[in-house]
Amino acid sequence: MTTFDAPTRDDLKEVALLLADAARGAILPHFRAPGLAAENKLQSGFDPVTAADRAAERAMREILARRRPDDAIVGEEFGEKAGTSGLTWVLDPVDGTRAFLSGTPTWGVLVAVGDEAGPRLGVIDQPFISERFVGGFGEAWTEGPLGRHALATRAPRRLDEAILFTTFPEVGTATEKAAFDALAARVRLTRYGLDCYAYALVAAGQIDLVVEAGLQAYDVQAPIAVIEAAGGVVTDWEGRPAHRGGRVLAAANAEIHAAALEVLRAAG
Repeated sequence: MTTFDAPTRDDLKEVALLLADAARGAILPHFRAPGLAAENKLQSGFDPVTAADRAAERAMREILARRRPDDAIVGEEFGEKAGTSGLTWVLDPVDGTRAFLSGTPTWGVLVAVGDEAGPRLGVIDQPFISERFVGGFGEAWTEGPLGRHALATRAPRRLDEAILFTTFPEVGTATEKAAFDALAARVRLTRYGLDCYAYALVAAGQIDLVVEAGLQAYDVQAPIAVIEAAGGVVTDWEGRPAHRGGRVLAAANAEIHAAALEVLRAAG
């Protein structure tokens, strides 16, 4: 794992916030705009992309070309750029494009930077309501309509007291859905549809669990950094690192993580 000196940490934090600011500026003119068009990236199914997605990622890449030219980049819309520094920026310009198209403010901008071991710093940004969640390098904080304060995940509680989120009711494959349904049957409340904002709510201490499947690295690296910095745990459904995507279990603490993992393993 890479060791970062104080100037490097400060520079990475500054650049990450600049990227989130640039994405805000590129995206907001398109949100709820009349006639916003979406292209479908899939021949079967619906995976939309809009001018906002592309404009935001271009804006972020332009900043990285000036400020961090030796770093690698992985972005949802424009793929991979090789680097020589050992660091990689992982960008999702609009996580939740379906929500974006629907006019709901639960989509977000995801920015992460890390090394071969995974993300070290992450930003989850919601431009429309000006709410930002940042975690990494020993700090976790949020800033928005209620001001700025530290992030901290929820205290341990029984599984039957927990709040669980996932984005899509179908979750993934039939087997993955069966495992999720087994967990949903054990918790107090299950809700759907928030995309990256659900992970932000874990970090903010509002909910206990997010369980998803079929994710990409750009979907999850920023949430991992923010949640772990706030005191939570993020793994795959076997308890292994999840920064490459796939099946993801995000939990407020080690205790609720272990309880949820036991159910997912038994059912899956």
